[in-house]
Order: sequence, then C-alpha cells, then structure tokens
Amino acid sequence: MKHFPGGPHVLIIVENLPVPLDRRVWLECQALIARGYRVSVICPKGPGDPPRQRIDGVDIYKYAPAHEAEGLLGFVWEFAYSWVRTALLSREVWRHRRFDIIQACNPPDTFWLLALFWRARSVRFVFDHHDLNPELFLSRFGRPRSVVQRLEYAGLVWLERRSFRTADRITSTNESYKAVAVRRGRRRPGHVMVVRSGPDTKQMRPIYPSGPRPTDGINLVYLGIMGPQDGVDQVLLVMNELVHVRHRTNVTATLLGFGDCLENLKRHSKELGLERHVTFTGRVDKAAIAEHLSRSDIGLCPDLKTPLNDLSTMNKTMEYMAYGLPAVSFDLVETRVSGADCLLYVSSGDIGAFADAVERLIDDPDLRAELGQKARERVSTQLDWRPQAEAYVSVFDEVSGFNQSGPAVPDDGTDAETDEQGRTYVELNNSDEFARYLRERRAP
Repeated sequence: MKHFPGGPHVLIIVENLPVPLDRRVWLECQALIARGYRVSVICPKGPGDPPRQRIDGVDIYKYAPAHEAEGLLGFVWEFAYSWVRTALLSREVWRHRRFDIIQACNPPDTFWLLALFWRARSVRFVFDHHDLNPELFLSRFGRPRSVVQRLEYAGLVWLERRSFRTADRITSTNESYKAVAVRRGRRRPGHVMVVRSGPDTKQMRPIYPSGPRPTDGINLVYLGIMGPQDGVDQVLLVMNELVHVRHRTNVTATLLGFGDCLENLKRHSKELGLERHVTFTGRVDKAAIAEHLSRSDIGLCPDLKTPLNDLSTMNKTMEYMAYGLPAVSFDLVETRVSGADCLLYVSSGDIGAFADAVERLIDDPDLRAELGQKARERVSTQLDWRPQAEAYVSVFDEVSGFNQSGPAVPDDGTDAETDEQGRTYVELNNSDEFARYLRERRAP
C-alpha cells in the first residue's frame, strides 16, 4: 500500500453545473471524504457563489461561467474559455496542495488534454462519463449530412475516444454507457466501472410538506435541467391537453429547474394560456426539492426518445421514486432499467397517451399509492447510492493503491425523524400511514 500523508488528494473537474448543485458529483465528493481522501473541485459559479468555498471538507474553486453559447463558434469559445479557466485553477490547487488523481466529468470531452499535462507530475486520470456527446449531436441535428456536420460529428467522436483512451479508469453511469466505452473507446471491460447516480435514500425520502394543498387539486411536477434535449415543452403540451381540451381545471404543474430553454418555456406557457396552471421555480435547493416532491401527486419524465435520451439514466426518475412519487414517462431503454414496473410508460411524443396516463393516475388514488410504494421499495433496495459509492471509491483505491477501511457512506443504523429544516419524515415503516400519505400527500 502506498503512503499518502493525510490521504490521496483528488481533484474533480466539472464544467456543466456548479457544486454542490451537481448531485452525483457531490455524492462522489462525500464518498471520497468518508473513505479518507482529500478532495478539491473546480467548477463554474452559480448565481451568488463566491470564488472559493470549503463545504464539508471539500475545497471548491469556482470561475465565472462563459456567456451562453450560440452556434459552433460560440460553443468552441465556451469550451476553450472554461478549459483555460480550469487549467489555471488546477495550477492554483496544485500550489495549495498537490493532487494525486484528476477526475474529469463530461461534457465536454476535452479535459483529457489537461490530464496529459498533469501526467508528467505522476497524476492519474479517472474519466467520469456523464454524457454521450456524439449522441447529443445526433439528437439535436440528426445524422450529419453536410461536410461541416460530418466534421463536427467526427470531432466529437475523436474527443470522446481520447477521453476514454487517456483515462486510467472510467466510471460510467449505466451499462449502456459502459458498452460505448468498451466498443467505441476500445477499453477493456475491467477498466470501466458502472456507478449509477442513485439517490441516498436515507437522506432523500418523503417529508410531511409544510405548504398547504388544495383539497381537490392535483399537482404534477418536473425536476431537472431545461435544455433542448430535455423535452420540457412536452409538459406544456400535456398541460394544454389536460386543462383546455379535457377541462381538468384542477390540475397544476410545478416545473423545478433551469436551463437554456427556461425563458422560451415561460413564453410558450403564456401563449398557451397556462399561467394559472404552470409555475416555474427556477433553480431550487434540496430543501425545496424535498417540499415539492413530497407534496406533488405525479412526476413527469418528458424526455423524448432520441439517441442520447434512450441510453441515458434520468436522475429525476430515481428522485421521484425516492419520494414515493408515481410518474409517467416516454418509453426509453434506460428509464425502464431504472423504473421497471414502478412507472407508466407511453410511446415517445404521444401527447394524448401521456395525458391518458396522467388522467389514469389522477382518477385512481389507490394506483398512485401502489406505484409509490413499489417505487420507494425499488429505489431503496436496488438503486440506492450506498452500494454505488463503494464501487466508485474502489476505482480510486485501485488507481492510487490507497486502502483505507470504513464505509464510503457512513451509517449509524438509525433513521432521523426530522430533516435539517425540522420537517417530519413520513413513517415509511408504518404501511398504513405510508399508504395514506401516498394517496393524500399531506400530513395526518
């Protein structure tokens, strides 16, 4: 076993979300800290974030994000700017405390070059594979037809392959992503570890909501990023069908999150006359997520079937499940892997069928309770973060030769009765009370 005074130091690089907002990366940080590693993170700032933070033992270095990109040159500038800012901050981290391993999270697939620079200092490289950028291109633009498009697509495949080939080890979010790393990245299966982004279900569980609920109202909820590939516009079409065509005027929808399409979605909602029925919250913290997912009736998974979405694990699916929330989803390969028989599935893009499934749940409280119970059971026994954390940390143990005993997610064997805000957790072990809550989504 190698000797690391104070434990090996891991530098995690994230470009698309600030930390700790990025739930997967923050869980990874906590798992490494629990096992005795030292952790630093480089990421963009969120609104109001300071340039330096230390949270729960993690040193976070933040830079002002690039302006929103438009067109190919805009994206190139955004990636170049973020790469340079990250490279400069990595030197600052090194001066403060030398690191032993870099973990780069994509997108983009460009930080392999920075890993090569630090390899001269004996720094190892773990690639945390979050997205399939070639499939993202196909999902947005279709098969490349022009010379420029073919060059763009070939460039994305080449960058992805360099990330795979440069990495000492790869962590993939599901088996579909692992298959890409093995096939397209030409890596041995033993060098690719599947680490699913499951929630920590001892922390992420339903509370009795503090906000009042209308007696006869039904609230739908969406949680996630609002980008071009996320299908949030489908939520508005479903709401238009329910409210204006089927006259379900007691139905509301709360859309939690932010992204490039947020302002366009707000305008579209207004154009459809849904202002009284659809609420956009913008960015939300974990306390607000717990409140909304605990008091809503039905979760929405509107991601359309595309080359990217079909192979991607949707975090919102498992987060809905953690809160015992029944959900409706377009039928995607990896969403079925996560949700199994705990969700209702409809054909991609079929707004009428989606609205039918939502109405079925609206009209059948017992079905909502049944699916909610099954979802909570599945996510807590098969998709929980704790075994994933052990698999994740084992990759770093292998790369570094460090072997510290103890769990990656400490557990004292007890369940807290209240959360950090003092709100009471639902009694999951009391089957009658849990079933009542799932039908009513309110305190007794």
